[in-house]
Amino acid sequence: MNKNKIINDPVYGFIPIKSDTIFDLMEHPFLQRMRHIRQLGLADLVYPGAIHTRFHHAIGAMHLMYQALDVLQTKGIEVTKEEKEAAQIAILLHDIGHGPFSHALEETLLPNIRHESLSFLLMKDLNRQFRGALDMAIRIFQNTHPKKFLHQLVSSQLDIDRLDYLNRDSFFTGVREGSIGTDRIIAMLNVVKGQLVVEEKGIYNIESFISSRRLMYWQVYLHKAAVSAERLLVNIIKRAQYLASSGEKIPCSTALSIFLHNSYTLDDFSEKRDLLKAFGTLDDFDVWGAIKLWQSSKDPVLAMLCNMLLNRTLFQIKLSTAPIQKSDVEKVKVAIQKAMKLSKRDAAYLFSHGTVSNEAYLLERNSIQVLMKSGELLDVAQASDLPHIKAMSKIVKKNYLCWPKNLSLHSQ
Repeated sequence: MNKNKIINDPVYGFIPIKSDTIFDLMEHPFLQRMRHIRQLGLADLVYPGAIHTRFHHAIGAMHLMYQALDVLQTKGIEVTKEEKEAAQIAILLHDIGHGPFSHALEETLLPNIRHESLSFLLMKDLNRQFRGALDMAIRIFQNTHPKKFLHQLVSSQLDIDRLDYLNRDSFFTGVREGSIGTDRIIAMLNVVKGQLVVEEKGIYNIESFISSRRLMYWQVYLHKAAVSAERLLVNIIKRAQYLASSGEKIPCSTALSIFLHNSYTLDDFSEKRDLLKAFGTLDDFDVWGAIKLWQSSKDPVLAMLCNMLLNRTLFQIKLSTAPIQKSDVEKVKVAIQKAMKLSKRDAAYLFSHGTVSNEAYLLERNSIQVLMKSGELLDVAQASDLPHIKAMSKIVKKNYLCWPKNLSLHSQ
């Protein structure tokens, strides 16, 4: 049965779903789960409109993939009907391995397991359920398909993923500086010697793309209040894990309980289908539901942290390019212990410190190649006449220190 459907997307308008397999994948619980995972974690505490989901992003990226392959076909690049569908499936499923709050809890709930690895395992499980229909999509995702440009469209420094999320995140946050000329960039794509390139006429759009990515990192993804909120959330989960490991009964959903009480490796997910299935049901709602329960916890530290997040009483945060001094960390730790009468161990959950980095463009990692009118291929940093493009190829790191807002450090 032909399931021709149209989705009305706020960013691109009407998006047609022309493939029965794609429609069936979208209906699968693994994909529907993405409706319940925010694209930007806790960024809505800074930008109230930032409540769009991973599902939004997956549909938008799939739409742009179709457009990009259309453009390449008009330029004589051979893309079969099967490859076109497979590339759309690969980008539709590329983020399926994200856990609750996207990147925020990746290193807490599942330390040392990258979401890309879980995406691959979930894709393999779907392929089993769909009787091998995802074989080519998985090869594109894994970069084992002979046409390398198809993988570059899924994952590179100028991929469909970034083209969608920059415009989508800009739209929902209202940060207009993040908006990019997606149509123009796609129209300037080409393939040379099997590699994805941008024609010289599109170089100014690529400059804008890199600049927008840098701005979105500082204004949205690494906004200091968003970092503060994420560190508060991380500490909540760490405290719940500590209590669970101490034998405390922690009320929460079955799916969340599995990952609070146990530590798993990637091999565990590969070998235990039930574990992968449990992860495939875990979303933001599990965590929010637990936090609402835990605000009345008998454990005063867990209750305090949950009330802080629910009432948006976020950590005070100091963000600096200079290293955070050990003496500053110790000062915060001692102040928390004294003011809140907590032990050293318990006080550790009331502050956080670490590093965030802005990687707008990395020269050494699958660089963006520009096809000059002369036929020469140049890295965009070489082809651009703007010196700041070269400057943006450097990783910029900032250090942060967070502590409760009501805590005075002046008298310590």
